[in-house]
Amino acid sequence: MYERRITVLVGSFGSGKTEIALNGALALAATGRTVTLADLDIVKPYFRSRAARAILDAAGIRLLAPAGDNAHADLPIVVPQVRAALRDPSCRLVVDVGGDDTGARVLGSLSDVIPVADTHVLVVLNFRRPSTSEAEEAVAMVRRIEAAARVRVTGLVSNTHLMRETTPRVVLEGPRMALAAAGLLGIPVIAVTATSDVATDLAGEELGCPLVVLQRIVLPPFDQPPQVRTMGPLFVVN
Repeated sequence: MYERRITVLVGSFGSGKTEIALNGALALAATGRTVTLADLDIVKPYFRSRAARAILDAAGIRLLAPAGDNAHADLPIVVPQVRAALRDPSCRLVVDVGGDDTGARVLGSLSDVIPVADTHVLVVLNFRRPSTSEAEEAVAMVRRIEAAARVRVTGLVSNTHLMRETTPRVVLEGPRMALAAAGLLGIPVIAVTATSDVATDLAGEELGCPLVVLQRIVLPPFDQPPQVRTMGPLFVVN
């Protein structure tokens, strides 16, 4: 998933693309690479990469995201920094873009500096979400993202889940529909993702593409222990 210098992850609310972006950045940093994670999610006030700032700092990952009084801002105020990172050939960059075609518009403002040959643009799909419950709906969403972002999507990631209610059967629903959507789009399915507790039960299953195991990093309020449950728009980190 991260073999190119730049990996852009786009997906609708509930797709899980922020968890994948965080896991990917941390995995790259663990190999000794210098990594930058850009949080361009200006659509929703929760499940953002910036919620994991402390974890990223501890791993030596540079986070491009609003900070301080602007931490919850729904404004593309880090775009100049991201533009510079896209232009820097030495920068290993993961970009978290939110809100399907609506959020992808901020990526469109950067399309003139995106090095196409060195960039993966991946759409994360959760086929248990109402907006992408069928392959045809996923195809339509990808086309809208491409039009808004002014870049071609290069692959799909199947991250079909129901959060803490996810079972191996739920995960296995995703690859079939993702492969169908990919066939209509003429692009590959790059990976199927699952959290570690579910992934152990997927051994031996024919997925049609690699399985990437995720650690849950950003937790919603209903999954937080009582002693750390907080008020405010951002979910806490695990």
